Amino acid sequence: MKPYELPPLDYDYAALEPHYSARMLELHHDKHHKAYVDGVNTTLEKLASARAGDDLSAIVGLEKTLAFNLSGHVLHTLFWKNLSPHGGDRPDGDLAAALDENFGSFDAFKNQLTQSAATVQGSGWGALSWEPLGERLFIEQIYDHQGNVGQGGVPLLVIDAWEHAYYLQYENRRPDYVKAIWNVIDFTDVARRFADATRGVLVKP
Repeated sequence: MKPYELPPLDYDYAALEPHYSARMLELHHDKHHKAYVDGVNTTLEKLASARAGDDLSAIVGLEKTLAFNLSGHVLHTLFWKNLSPHGGDRPDGDLAAALDENFGSFDAFKNQLTQSAATVQGSGWGALSWEPLGERLFIEQIYDHQGNVGQGGVPLLVIDAWEHAYYLQYENRRPDYVKAIWNVIDFTDVARRFADATRGVLVKP
């Protein structure tokens, strides 16, 4: 089977400035995201060796490491797609209506997701997700890359709240970073994911 690969960005490193610096984006994508890709590939190799050697004594640690790195890769891949140098506008159409229905207004949704990302304890993410069982949108705090996640929820919009996502540019001012990132959120991408999710179509990062 082919290994996981680091996806290229759809824009130049400097395309999101001044809200997200070129150096910050380069390090985040080329170093941190790549580390998760390498981590999941290495863990899959270890699992294959464990199966071949009929020694699964380390399975608990390997499965935890796999979940951590794979989820990190998936969330970062989605994060890059959620961003655009032409972002920052409000959504319209079905997504806008769904945000009003589920949260009361766009501003209420934005405030809740902003606070969720800015206040997640330790390392994690804020996410807007679609929950297919209840057929509704909800906002969740993701701890690390996979903890505290509603099972079955499909993330549509994520905001990386790990220190590595902002510290070089914003230092310890996570709320300032979260506020700035809204200027490059691509709601065209989020709306496409929402449309796919509500139709039961597999939503790829």
